[in-house]
Amino acid sequence: MKVIDFHCDVLCKLLLDEKLNFKNDESGSLDVTYKRLQDAGTLLQTFAIYIPKKLNGNMTPILDSIDLFYEKVLTCPNIHLVLTSDDLEYCIEEGKIGALLSLEGVDGLQGNLAMLRNLHRLGVRAAGLTWNQANWAADGVMEQRGGGLTAKGVELIKECNDLGIMLDMSHLSERGFWDVVKLSDKPVFASHSNARAICNHPRNLNDQQIKTIIEANGIIGITYVPTFLNSSGKATIDDIIRHIDYIGSIGGENHIMLGSDFDGIDVYVERLAHPGQVIALKNALLKRYSANQTEGFLSKNALRFLRGQLSTS
Repeated sequence: MKVIDFHCDVLCKLLLDEKLNFKNDESGSLDVTYKRLQDAGTLLQTFAIYIPKKLNGNMTPILDSIDLFYEKVLTCPNIHLVLTSDDLEYCIEEGKIGALLSLEGVDGLQGNLAMLRNLHRLGVRAAGLTWNQANWAADGVMEQRGGGLTAKGVELIKECNDLGIMLDMSHLSERGFWDVVKLSDKPVFASHSNARAICNHPRNLNDQQIKTIIEANGIIGITYVPTFLNSSGKATIDDIIRHIDYIGSIGGENHIMLGSDFDGIDVYVERLAHPGQVIALKNALLKRYSANQTEGFLSKNALRFLRGQLSTS
């Protein structure tokens, strides 16, 4: 069974330490590496452009991250840039690892939508408006005032729809979530968020949000962040399955995918510290679900979503 993972932060680590080597990592500092993606049987990995606070606020680190993506990731011999659904089909037919580029927080655009268009030209095909705090477009989920979209944020949603940039709801405030759902002509998704009914963390989705994503034919990436899995902060694969069980029980079985957040975490689910260990999750799922259901969670649900959202040329 192939694997699609909708969120990792390896580009941030490469940005912060130019000596790190994605293709031949010997430092032990990276969770996601070329070899581990191969070992996992990866069909597609989404690479997030996340800019840490000390560098955030302008386009330079965003462009540097994209350069690293092209120079250190796409130079690997079996990795192929996914811009369109045709690229996705090519990866399936030729056994390539697809690489999708996503922007996690639009802070650096500084409200300039020309910069968004330029990022689309460079390969960005998904975007989350915020990280946890507020920016010019919207409030993040940890911003205490809980605001929604700004006027510029409203313009951003329309531009993303027009360009074909998929909208990621992870990290966005709840009010912002509902603003986007109301405005967007396209299904939204959550790249790395779990069920709040199972773990009451602000980064998780409540039942109404989950059902709204399902009804819009969107998709939810179950994440491996221990504090989003249970209140103790120590998690096992059984905790991941509890979130899958719950979202499935409220109608979301065909709308579940994986969004690991590898390289964005430093505490791991037991036996799940990097892509090469996803086989442990697969084997646990196969004890509870059919092969067809398990394949849906690992890749087919995400594949269906991408086929519907990516342009054909």
